[in-house]
Amino acid sequence: MGVEGTDRRIEAGTPAFRRATLALFAAGFSTFAVLYGVQPLLPVFADKFSVSPAESSLALSLPCATLAVALLVVSPLSEVFGRKPVMAISLFASALLTLGAVLMPSWHGFLVLRALTGLAASGLPAVAMAYLSEEMHGRAIGLSMGLLIGGNALGGMVGRLLAGVIADHASWRWGLGTIGVLALAAALAFQFALPASRHFHAHRMRWREVPGTFTHHFRDAGLPWLFLTPFLLMGGFVCVYNYIGFRLLEPPYSLSQTAIGIIFVVYVAGTASSAITGHVAGLLGRRRVLWLAILSGIGGMALTLAENLVLIILGVVVVTMSFFGAHSVASSWVGRRAPSDRAQASAIYLCLYYLGSSLLGTAGGWFFLHLGWSGVVWFFAGLYGAALLIALRLTRLPPLPPA
Repeated sequence: MGVEGTDRRIEAGTPAFRRATLALFAAGFSTFAVLYGVQPLLPVFADKFSVSPAESSLALSLPCATLAVALLVVSPLSEVFGRKPVMAISLFASALLTLGAVLMPSWHGFLVLRALTGLAASGLPAVAMAYLSEEMHGRAIGLSMGLLIGGNALGGMVGRLLAGVIADHASWRWGLGTIGVLALAAALAFQFALPASRHFHAHRMRWREVPGTFTHHFRDAGLPWLFLTPFLLMGGFVCVYNYIGFRLLEPPYSLSQTAIGIIFVVYVAGTASSAITGHVAGLLGRRRVLWLAILSGIGGMALTLAENLVLIILGVVVVTMSFFGAHSVASSWVGRRAPSDRAQASAIYLCLYYLGSSLLGTAGGWFFLHLGWSGVVWFFAGLYGAALLIALRLTRLPPLPPA
């Protein structure tokens, strides 16, 4: 707990809390809109560029892969140059690269700029988690982390919705270009709203020592398991959104791109779920909430096996709420368990998060191609089943001391 004066951590309900959460909500919105706005366009890419569903998923998988790897480099840089400058540069660069990508005439050129967009976006996720871990009071970190992830959810929803609807009525280039403009606006809001760090102290980075700032986290009893959790959860979750559009475009549903884009409005459930679950976990304990959130996702995915469209959409809603709730709990838990080098701990967590999106999201295309939607469901069940076992193991960890 902080002391009186400038050392005092940010409490929920204060003006500083509102400014910080607004800024990071906008940052999460921008990052997820830029990364995942292409998801409803994967069938369009497959048609326009004559590529397979798995190849079209590279528009999402490549930026997630470059982001994952770059996190491990960018996070130590924030220890030198500060949290806010690194995040601001990341937001502006990823927005501009998104606008550049819409002008590329070739598939391979488009993929190059998408990969660079992931590289640019790497300056936001782990650094934002580190900022919250440093600046927020222990009682406020669950809610603030939930709101950050809620911004991710809303950005993912709005990006998908706009891209799908605009692609149906104009073109995918106009849809993605609109997302780029919104990302620029979010970057400006972030720059003006985020309070300066009060508990961050820049230090000179000796690059020989950087590996040690990562590896010592693996000696903790819980962190290695928390790092593996997002790889499994995000891998399964992104498969749902990567390939549900292909299923619903075909008979007996034959939905339009606009209709599929509207279905992505269910992402708003993730916005609410992340904030609520993060707050409940702060009250009841993360170990009591994480495994229940994961188990609900398995149940939701089972619903998508139904032929009834309403049940399919309900299943996607439950999966979305499950994922964002579990991610909110696990990510805030990492910040609490890491006593030092929190940016590096967050970077490992998010590296595996985005590698799950990239590697497992594309692997899901093989299951869809050869086994149809039921193959995707079984793949998801295997990933979430493994995550459930990890969550149950984490319930046996000794409690952390009060913040």
